[in-house]
Amino acid sequence: MPKRKAAIAVGGVAALGAAALLLPNANASQDKDAATAGTARTLRATDATTLAAQLKQSLGGQFAGSYYDSAKRQLVVNAVGDGAAVARAKSAGAVVRQVENSTADLQSAAKTLRTKAAIPGTAWAVDPRTNKVIVSADSTVTGAKWDRLESTVAGLGSGTATLKKTGGTFKPFVSGGDAIFSQAQGGGVRCSLGFNVTASDGSPAFLTAGHCGVAAKEWSDSQTGQPIATVDQATFPGEGDFSLVKYDDPATQAPSEVNAGNGQVVAITQAAEATVGSTVFRMGSTTGLHDGQVTGLDATVNFQSETDPNGVDTVTGLIQTDVCAEPGDSGGSLFTQEGAAIGLTSGGSGDCTNGGETFFQPVTTALAATGATLGDGGAGAGAGAGAGDDQAAAGGQAGAGDQAGAGDQAGAGDQAGAGDQAGAGDQAGAGDQAGAGDQAGGDQIGGADDQAGAGAGAAQEQGTKHHHRNRQQGGTSAN
Repeated sequence: MPKRKAAIAVGGVAALGAAALLLPNANASQDKDAATAGTARTLRATDATTLAAQLKQSLGGQFAGSYYDSAKRQLVVNAVGDGAAVARAKSAGAVVRQVENSTADLQSAAKTLRTKAAIPGTAWAVDPRTNKVIVSADSTVTGAKWDRLESTVAGLGSGTATLKKTGGTFKPFVSGGDAIFSQAQGGGVRCSLGFNVTASDGSPAFLTAGHCGVAAKEWSDSQTGQPIATVDQATFPGEGDFSLVKYDDPATQAPSEVNAGNGQVVAITQAAEATVGSTVFRMGSTTGLHDGQVTGLDATVNFQSETDPNGVDTVTGLIQTDVCAEPGDSGGSLFTQEGAAIGLTSGGSGDCTNGGETFFQPVTTALAATGATLGDGGAGAGAGAGAGDDQAAAGGQAGAGDQAGAGDQAGAGDQAGAGDQAGAGDQAGAGDQAGAGDQAGGDQIGGADDQAGAGAGAAQEQGTKHHHRNRQQGGTSAN
């Protein structure tokens, strides 16, 4: 019997900066030797994440968050007080900043918000750059609800929390998509596959959003096709928004990679924690490939319940970003230029025309909870697995293939347009400069449509939604 290969389908490239995504070694110019004791080191974003984890453990209660300064390529660590541990952090190459609020203080503030202001249409996250909890309210929070929220935030103190309005509305959005499909009560559901994984029993599986897994049990790789995968575990709402979905055929080839189209793939080699300030890429079946920065961690979002008009679906522990998303992008992948899996699209506000903010389920948490591991689910990704018949995968060519415009000639050589920032500083050339379509990093990069399947008519409704309509981020494509 022919084996079915499930690859993460990445749609069209929507930003010039995305060209560098296919050159994982393009930003390798790390200054490893310039650091001396007490001098801030120049770091790649991935190395900054590793150092931040080490310093968090070293500083203990003095650690109050960290972020990556993408302009200076330095790790900034917040510390409460001084002492030997802080001196060691400086010696390790971090910029150490003395702040007032400890991690415990910020967590306490978030707990107060959860107790007193879990109002549908609100969200909050810790922002290490301001050393505060940033509270957002959408357009539905008015009147008595706004007064209650404003009073609660004011009670925390201006030095601890800040309140702001955001466009659109925060709500789960279960609609059609272009990646994985299911039929549920009330109509069809479309979501995006996030990352292929291996389940704890060794069977091939994939991760997607939890609200997708709650909405429907069986999933297909086409709108009218037969189911090819079944939900094994799903968490939503509560402590996360993730699902583990197992392929029905144990012989399914599920390579650990993102298929960028036109023979280009990005090998996913590890799961990593998000770092505020770092550049990330999001792929979806509705809007294609977009990039931006991580803006907050340990975010809480209060969605209006779809089953109880007076209820609220609260999700905690999310990553907040300024990367746009739209209905149908739910469950899709958030990853780094180096091929690290970061998150799964949960929900957000706005759209990819006017911008917005989007929340993601951390992949590390989803893997720990489900017992799954990143990697080949049965076929061996390696140098050539899953790249297609003639797409000998990632490796030095980052799956770009002969025509990808990648390799040394990928429009930028070693500089790939921008080092760590994938050709665009903090925004990696996104937004209106999307360089889009067939110009992004060579004629062959994302030759698909700027909207990566957006022509499917993915409801362009604004507002914070779960972006259920899945991005093509994992649209399981069968071969």
